[in-house]
Amino acid sequence: MAKSLASVVEERLPECALNGMAADFQPLSFHVKEALERYFSALDGHTPGDLYDLVLNEIERPLLEDVMRRTRGNISKAAIQLGLNRATLRKKLEKHGIPS
Repeated sequence: MAKSLASVVEERLPECALNGMAADFQPLSFHVKEALERYFSALDGHTPGDLYDLVLNEIERPLLEDVMRRTRGNISKAAIQLGLNRATLRKKLEKHGIPS
């Protein structure tokens, strides 16, 4: 059974603190919210278009790239880690122009 990101971070936080890593870890949602605040601020009152697709594409591509790198291009392992079936993963990789 896959662990949630929060549970993994909670388990590793004491180890990170001992190794001198920042103990003020913030979840991914915190950073996304900060990025959205900067984005809306930069819009200076203008209305964004296709915001949902923009955010998903901005997050999905680096996620796919990183998982593919960590699994050394193994589609089956990457699909399991992402919780996707292999065909869906292949389509997403193709959409983003990421070699499989």
